[in-house]
Amino acid sequence: MEFRDYYKVLGVERGAAADAIKTAYRRLARKYHPDVSKEADAEARFKEVQEAYEVLKDPQKRAAYDELGSEWTSGQQFRPPPDWGSGFESAGGAPGGRRGRSAGRGGGASEQDFSEFFSSLFGGGSPFAGAERMHAGGRDHHARIDIELEEAFRGTTRTFELRHPEVKPDGTVEMRTRTVRVSIPAGVATGQLIRVAGQGEPGAGEGAAGDLYLETHILPHRLYQLDNRDVTLTFPVAPWEAALGAAVTVPTLGGEVEMHVPAGSQSGQKLRLRGRGLPGSPPGDEYVQLKVVLPAANSPEARAVYEDMRAKLNFDPRAAQR
Repeated sequence: MEFRDYYKVLGVERGAAADAIKTAYRRLARKYHPDVSKEADAEARFKEVQEAYEVLKDPQKRAAYDELGSEWTSGQQFRPPPDWGSGFESAGGAPGGRRGRSAGRGGGASEQDFSEFFSSLFGGGSPFAGAERMHAGGRDHHARIDIELEEAFRGTTRTFELRHPEVKPDGTVEMRTRTVRVSIPAGVATGQLIRVAGQGEPGAGEGAAGDLYLETHILPHRLYQLDNRDVTLTFPVAPWEAALGAAVTVPTLGGEVEMHVPAGSQSGQKLRLRGRGLPGSPPGDEYVQLKVVLPAANSPEARAVYEDMRAKLNFDPRAAQR
């Protein structure tokens, strides 16, 4: 079936107020009423105009139509979601409702006068005001949240401003802003989804609100490289610490700890601090990658030390390549 642009049928803008919609309907209904119109397609146009008005005059139906209508253009082939019509019921709890009079004489409309497109949206029930109401669940909201590595380690809270459409009493739709405070649990990983129930778009009628899904993204850190729950720290050591061994103080996400550098350590060698990465089951580790840093030979004393080492140490750094 083809999508019907009800705003185009009535000749109004998508954001038109309820009074403008009513005025447009009355003008077109007089023009195309089968009892008075001389137009060749008057009856078909009259039915089309009345169908459009039955949807746009009802704030809940209009909101539901707008939700789908933003994705379609007039005349485009339309296929509604499989469960779209399931949210409608009559006031008595059974499908259907009151039947109107024939459009040909009395000016009302029967259920048969409404198109297949209308029925696909509203479950085939009576469109008359007061005969039924919509109970549609709200849409889920999805957003990305950037956090620091320390926040991922300890957990944190964030405050968001969310915008969603709301139907006003006059039938127009405006964007409403609300504030939501969210707890980010300790140990959250990059790409992890945090679900906040009921904080998505509000539902229509008695329909449940949608959920808020936050996809976490941990920002790059000046000291640590993150790999899942493990962190790697490049840690500078002096030549004598690497050669002779030393007890050093190493930063971790949970605070400083003492670590032993084994004698004979080489630059690029990794030492593991178990459980010092991001929390989890199991928690991640911290890998300390040693980087031997040479003192600068920028004074007579420093140069003398290097000259003495060259003279006394039988050291060839390229021996393994020969």
